[in-house]
This record gives sequence, structure tokens and C-alpha cells, in this order.
Amino acid sequence: MLTDTVFQGRFSHVELAQMAVAGGADTVQFRQKEGSTRELIELAIAMKEVCAGVPLVVNDRVDVALAAEADGVHLGQNDFPIAKARELLGNDCIIGGTAKTLEQAQQCIANGADYLGYGPIYATGSKTDAGVVKGVNGLHDFVNAVDIPIIAIGGIELETADDVMRAGAYGIAVISAVCSQDDPTEATRALVASM
Repeated sequence: MLTDTVFQGRFSHVELAQMAVAGGADTVQFRQKEGSTRELIELAIAMKEVCAGVPLVVNDRVDVALAAEADGVHLGQNDFPIAKARELLGNDCIIGGTAKTLEQAQQCIANGADYLGYGPIYATGSKTDAGVVKGVNGLHDFVNAVDIPIIAIGGIELETADDVMRAGAYGIAVISAVCSQDDPTEATRALVASM
């Protein structure tokens, strides 16, 4: 589950992390595009405390992941280079990469990514530059073409999570399906049960 305070303002990143963990999330990703480095580090540290053994992955920011002693970092195509992140964070750190094509996937794998984020599987309003919708058939083909776990993202809801998993995804990453729900704990619990 990716935390978000842009599409909803009722819950903080820390509250969302706590609720997601209570609902059974197996990983929490801290996604915050704005704010000072110091603020992001403080938020990540507070989130790590409430994650209670559930891995915390920081989106985009190797410096924040390093300073907060997060469990991992997720890097997009235009973010910090995966190979350099691996050098800085070491082999025990989880490093994910975003790949929309097989060429990007191969590059991420060659540079040391542990998993790939792939999507959007469905249309999404969470990211304006998400790209062309891949669908479950595109996901299935992608999963069969690469050798590391694929985390599907983009427009996945409770009603579609099972279809995504059946297409071969290792897991799903969601924002609105949890963060924008009345009860993020119950929303997480329902997603986990559906998978």
C-alpha cells in the first residue's frame, strides 16, 4: 500500500501506515512528492516505527530511505540510478524499479532491482503520466517475460485485485483502494482477503 496525502487529507502518512499494517499489508510505501528533505526523513522515521516489522519502502528518495533506515526504496525511470542506489544502500535493502517496457525491465534487473512495478493495469487518477493502460493480459505477458517479482499498480480496486493476482502479479500496489476509503484498515483487510 502506498500512503498518500494529496488525494485525501483525512489521514496522515503515519496514520495510513498504521492502519494498513493493522489490516494486513505486507509492505508500506511512503509516497510524498513535496516537502523538505528534513520533513520527509522525520515522516519516514515515524512511519518505520508504526510499521512494526512490515517493510517500509520510500518512493523516489534514496537519501530519505538511507537517513530513516527504511527497508527499501522504489525508483522510477528518471529517479536515482538503481545501480548507484544498490552501492549506497547495500544488498540487504529492497530496491524496486518502475518498468513499462521489457527493455526498461531488463535494465532495472541488470542494475540490481529486486522487483519491478508495472502498470498502469487499469486507468488511474493517481498519476497523470501513468502511461498506456496495460490490462491483465499485458500484465500476464510481462510477468512471463521477466525473472523477478512484478508488483502491479494502477487503478486496482477490491473488485479487480484477484484478476490481477491470477494474471501472475507477485503483489499489488494501491493508493485510492485504501487511502481514499472510509476505513483504510478494513479496505486493506478486504484486499488481502481477496488475494
